[in-house]
Amino acid sequence: MAELEDPTVMAKLIDFLSCLLQRVAESNDRSLSVHLQPHKISAFHGLTRPTISIQSYLDRILKYANCSPCCFVIAYVYLDRFVQRQPSFPINSFNVHRLLITSVLIAAKFMDDTCYNNAYYAKVGGISTIEMNFLEVDFLFGLGFRLNVTPATFHSYYSYLQRQMLLLQPPLMSAASSKSELLSSARALKSHFCFDEDEASLTKQQLAAV
Repeated sequence: MAELEDPTVMAKLIDFLSCLLQRVAESNDRSLSVHLQPHKISAFHGLTRPTISIQSYLDRILKYANCSPCCFVIAYVYLDRFVQRQPSFPINSFNVHRLLITSVLIAAKFMDDTCYNNAYYAKVGGISTIEMNFLEVDFLFGLGFRLNVTPATFHSYYSYLQRQMLLLQPPLMSAASSKSELLSSARALKSHFCFDEDEASLTKQQLAAV
């Protein structure tokens, strides 16, 4: 989408994604510590929480990855597919950074004609090239190699992000209302983003709207 080429739009998108993922990670952190729910420890899980914030990490990826803007929406789609296939793998503070750099890397490889190699992305993400290679393979298997994103699916995800960003824009909402909306969005993300990518379902919805 052409509007994603606007730096202002991308800055808002990155801000919203970082806030949303931060809420999701914090919510899952609390859930795991309070309820001691069983969860999967994988290669994405760090021994400690990274000191860099999700906001700063996404800003760093945006600045240095030089991938097309749509890759960040595609990465969002991939994260959704990944957690849907891994119900015992919640996004939390210990894995969200590695999941982000890996999803953007794979989105760039799939969408862009040219992109940086794994060694470069490893430096951007602050991990070793060996780890980056391993995370890429692990993420691909976690996705079931479902990399194709149809225009209808892309539009569904991006439209959702647009609506949420508009709801959170001041002065339309008070600080309390904005926090409530963000928490609602986080709950949607925690519940696998609340999207059904079934193409038949999308087609029926489109036909019904005509």
